[in-house]
Amino acid sequence: MDDYRRIADRLADDIAAGRLKPGERLPPQRQFARRRGIAGSTAGRVYGELVRRGLVVGEVGRGTFVRAAPAGPAGRALTEQATRAPVNMELNYPSAPGQSELLAPVLEPLLRPDVLTEALLPAAATGTAAAREAVAALLATPGWHPDPAQVLFTGNARQSIAATLASLVRPGGRVGVESLTYPLVKEIAAQLGITLVPLAVDGDGPLPQAIAAAHRTAPLSALYLQPTLHNPTSLTMSWDRRREIALTVADLNLPVVEDRIWSFLHPHAPDPLAAHAPGLTHVVDSLSKRVAPGLTAGFVVVPKDRRHAVAAAIRSGGWSAGRFALEAAVRLVGAGVVQRLVEAKRADAAMRQRLVAQELDGFVVRAHPQVYYAWWELPAPWRADTFTAAAAALGIAVTPGPAFAVDPNRTPDAVRLGLASAAPRDLERALRTLAGVVRKRP
Repeated sequence: MDDYRRIADRLADDIAAGRLKPGERLPPQRQFARRRGIAGSTAGRVYGELVRRGLVVGEVGRGTFVRAAPAGPAGRALTEQATRAPVNMELNYPSAPGQSELLAPVLEPLLRPDVLTEALLPAAATGTAAAREAVAALLATPGWHPDPAQVLFTGNARQSIAATLASLVRPGGRVGVESLTYPLVKEIAAQLGITLVPLAVDGDGPLPQAIAAAHRTAPLSALYLQPTLHNPTSLTMSWDRRREIALTVADLNLPVVEDRIWSFLHPHAPDPLAAHAPGLTHVVDSLSKRVAPGLTAGFVVVPKDRRHAVAAAIRSGGWSAGRFALEAAVRLVGAGVVQRLVEAKRADAAMRQRLVAQELDGFVVRAHPQVYYAWWELPAPWRADTFTAAAAALGIAVTPGPAFAVDPNRTPDAVRLGLASAAPRDLERALRTLAGVVRKRP
């Protein structure tokens, strides 16, 4: 078997000679190993060596791409752009300035030995009475006041979505979703054996008649919708559209999973669907975006007759929240820290959106002025995969539009830009670089 460095040397020669071109995707490691007749672990070491030399960049979930940079004999010569720190605009974890200073004094009492002993005990899906009261108050809107008795807890929002869908839909069942949806929901559906059915949308969200038509074709078991600050397009349904959808699902007796994870950024959004269809709507939310990804708990506000079924799904999936996170939530909500973080993150998101407007002026970008993502519709002849590869070659990770598409035959030539994780200066540089890429032909 060839030494992995020799294989890497040959690939480096191919890159230097132009046989492997900048932005070109290398085969998956398993496929590469089969073609070369080597072990999978050896293929991994080859790819790792190419990354170390700066010849390729690997993006989780998408593949490994040749960098857009000239390479010398040892593969060390990079363009000035490529030598800068990479910017990951796939990840989207907001952190407000001064966040740790706000959190520390509130969480400090939890570290007392007597309090910590209690906080480290396991928690049931129903959490604690104090946690239910705190979360019900946190999630309330002017026209919707959830009953604390109907609040259940999981470890994070993804688990809340998975548990709720598992309680509603049997394997093989169909769930209606917006034609562009949260990629993790696609993964959850695949794991649960659920078929996602794309629903036609207009500028106000899913069309009620599309829901009814999909249900007539073959019965839907549930809907999964993002009525406020839809990820990735930032679309927020009007009050009228929410009411129309509520009437439609009531006629069809169709349960709804309403994802409100990003809704805290929109202070003037209409009340949730749950205000219009409380007997059918399951509201999913969490602490991770409001507070921090490392201190999270997922919430589900369920209809009154659904409490036991969803709680059973949480238990069977092993998706219960940690007691420490629940105790932290009670203290952070009660002290007003969560609300202060929300206000700070709205201001931070608005600042980042101003950078988008500044650097991507003249392009078709869809975004709410206070949200942490932007949907960039690429001009022809750019395609989503080509642009994603070109960005990756420059050390900038973006999420290609097809990752959100439910119908694999109708994929948009667009990318989602996650704005939360990069430092503002790095974000500005990355946006300017991406704009420069798009202005050139692929």
